[in-house]
Amino acid sequence: MPIQILPDELVNQIAAGEVIERPASVVKELVENALDAGAGRIGVELEQGGAALIRVRDDGRGIAPEEIGLALARHATSKIATLEDLEHIATLGFRGEALPSIASVSRLSLVSRTAGAMHAWALEAAAAPGAPSPASHPPGTTIEVRELFYNVPARRKFLRSEATEFQHILRMLERLALSRFEVGFSLAHNGRPVFSLPPASTVAERLARVAKLCGEDFAAHLLEVEERAGGLELTGWLARPTFSRSQSDLQFTFLNGRYVRDKLLAGAARLAYQDVLFNGRFGAYVLYLSLDPTAVDVNAHPQKLEVRFRESRRVHEFVFRTLERALAGTRPSMESAGSAPRDWLTGSLEHAATAPRQGLFALREPVGERAAAEVYRSLPGELGAHALSGVGEPGGPGVAGGAAASELEPAPDDAPAGAPADAPPLGYALAQLHGAYILSQTAQGIVLVDMHAAHERILYEQLKQLLAHPPARQQLLVPLVFSVSTAEAEVAEEHREEFAALGLELDRFGPEELALRSLPSLLIGRDALALVRDVLADLAAEGGSRRVQAAIEQLLATRACHTAIRAHRTLSLAEMNALLREMERTPRADQCNHGRPTWVRLSMAELDRLFLRGR
Repeated sequence: MPIQILPDELVNQIAAGEVIERPASVVKELVENALDAGAGRIGVELEQGGAALIRVRDDGRGIAPEEIGLALARHATSKIATLEDLEHIATLGFRGEALPSIASVSRLSLVSRTAGAMHAWALEAAAAPGAPSPASHPPGTTIEVRELFYNVPARRKFLRSEATEFQHILRMLERLALSRFEVGFSLAHNGRPVFSLPPASTVAERLARVAKLCGEDFAAHLLEVEERAGGLELTGWLARPTFSRSQSDLQFTFLNGRYVRDKLLAGAARLAYQDVLFNGRFGAYVLYLSLDPTAVDVNAHPQKLEVRFRESRRVHEFVFRTLERALAGTRPSMESAGSAPRDWLTGSLEHAATAPRQGLFALREPVGERAAAEVYRSLPGELGAHALSGVGEPGGPGVAGGAAASELEPAPDDAPAGAPADAPPLGYALAQLHGAYILSQTAQGIVLVDMHAAHERILYEQLKQLLAHPPARQQLLVPLVFSVSTAEAEVAEEHREEFAALGLELDRFGPEELALRSLPSLLIGRDALALVRDVLADLAAEGGSRRVQAAIEQLLATRACHTAIRAHRTLSLAEMNALLREMERTPRADQCNHGRPTWVRLSMAELDRLFLRGR
């Protein structure tokens, strides 16, 4: 065929193939346009999962009558005018392709009215361009999209069931609702309301929206994140490691108000969670990253879901360190109910929770205070001289055990008898259950601790302090020479200092050969070549790598697991209390190295509910 200019209709349908994948894509483009127009409330109505009708109504600025025809023209937009505008883009849409692309594969109509105008103007996409007619409509814009893909049967037959397409739209609207708390959203399907979210301005209202969209269970396990440094800002919420998922369905990242699925940001979050989650489990979070628009390219994907950062390594490190610090705070506190799942308790008490609770605290509190005071007075006076010594395997933890026994702080000699509220978060030990669990009494109830899991985390965090300094190197007697590609050899030469900081001495031996002369001492005996190749791949892709540190951490985690106290190891009260005090000081002490919970709290109210006391 000869080279020829494609007709506009075919050009629009090709563009639609890139932008309009399914009804959810249409809703995304129209709602994002409404947000860019300054809407305070946005309503979405659907029929048959969006295949028959999509109606999006907003109260934004509206479109002037002389511009309505242009709104349906390709590459016509009010959001950018110059290349400089594109580099500083702050709107969700900017290409000017959404409306003409949608109109090319559906029956589209538009009604809009600007503030102060006498009436609205309407336009059918199939009508002659620039021929709007007067209409009745409040300030704002309504766009109707009917019979999606009616003229492209091949695309229409690839649509899934009505329920599936509706779920895609629902998930997409949830993401948009999480991105703009100041905007109200409503959704109706086949004439039935699905949800209505009022604008959320206060912290409590925002958390209520998060709970509605992500679930009450997610909202009950939140850690707040707020960090600013070097022009980067990260805010939002992390779920505690005890609230983990089998898939990444509750991971939301927003960049300058735009939802993105970015591998760099997801990788940073995964690294932050790696010390506190089981293999195959996923963390949950709603995170908002803000940075200079010139430092990121949002035009790297037709649907603008993927982005490119100018300083990707710096962004990755900022996000990773911020989330890591937040998760490091998951240790026992007076406010926490523990890290063990509570389903067994809430499930068994579902009926009891509906029973009257009058007089609950009045009946039980004096008894609890007296019982606590008696226990505190009964603690042996020599506790102050004891520590968590000899609690490892026979022979003691040695160098790998971290802190010396004298550095561990057990309970005080005389716990306050008349002021149990001053007791530490994990209280004071009463007994050891089946050689595996510590039973402790607090001012408000009891605590159960998995002693192996808790001690494993304590030892691991102490061993990790070794990584605060450059790793010790072991020189190889004979350098290990291996072949690489020219590109990999250049990466190794360019990042020689980074390799040295990781304990790897790497020299270029030839155009396509490298020589490994030293390894971190802790990794002697490991597959050195595989490790070096992985680091090379990370450096080429991201400008940095944590492969060596991750390998060392895995080794230390295994050592901590093997060294920690085992089941059926009898502990004295002094040793148990020393373990509790060390838990309260240790980062991430809510979970062991494998992500298992370490403790749970039962309040007096929960104990009373279990036994139906005071009813």
